[in-house]
Amino acid sequence: MSAAPIAAMILAAGRGERMRPLSDRTPKPLLAVHGKPLIEWHLEALARDGVRRVVINTAWLESQIVDALGDGSRWGVEIRYSQEGRDHGGALETAGGIAKALPLLGDVFWLVSGDVYAPAFRYDSALAARFAAGERLAHLWLVPNPPFHPRGDFGIDAEGLGLADGAGPDGQRWTYANLALCRATLCAHIAPGTCAALGPLLYAGMRERRIGAEIYRGRWENVGTPEQLAALNATSR
Repeated sequence: MSAAPIAAMILAAGRGERMRPLSDRTPKPLLAVHGKPLIEWHLEALARDGVRRVVINTAWLESQIVDALGDGSRWGVEIRYSQEGRDHGGALETAGGIAKALPLLGDVFWLVSGDVYAPAFRYDSALAARFAAGERLAHLWLVPNPPFHPRGDFGIDAEGLGLADGAGPDGQRWTYANLALCRATLCAHIAPGTCAALGPLLYAGMRERRIGAEIYRGRWENVGTPEQLAALNATSR
């Protein structure tokens, strides 16, 4: 199956309240993990797997992100910015940020949060092409529940569909890894400039049986607090 020529969106607009005081002067995606800004790990992984168009939404201290990353040529990608701070005075939340960026993204795109660490995740072009050929709204990667989120987010049924309201046949709910393939129609109904969260759309899509899910068992860390950042930097890559 031929590769789907799709873009990726890195979510990088948040204030990072839990990361204070580190995020008071530095956007969370620019905080260093193993010697390089967290967001650079995503750019390297995307470039490795052939994704060439990357859209980054910004709001908090957004000029720092633009200045640090530039046009993306250092990683062999083209970066476009969706500047929510400049255009709307602040972050639009996850779904609102996606909705604003849709003209830059196309019908199908990868989605990754700028504050997770998953350096070995593969942006599989064949999988993306299969998703693009189907009709599902999204395909999510889920991880075993970390200590700070023991109840998880979603179950997975026997057909590989996400479950909003309970566990699957394995008896478990899993945590959304903030890694996904998305279709533009998931957020296309949101007027640009509107603040809107993604979670309710994912729950609604699951209840319509239009969102797939699978477990990701590679290295994954949420980088939400100074303590989590320090612990990550104390481990090997």
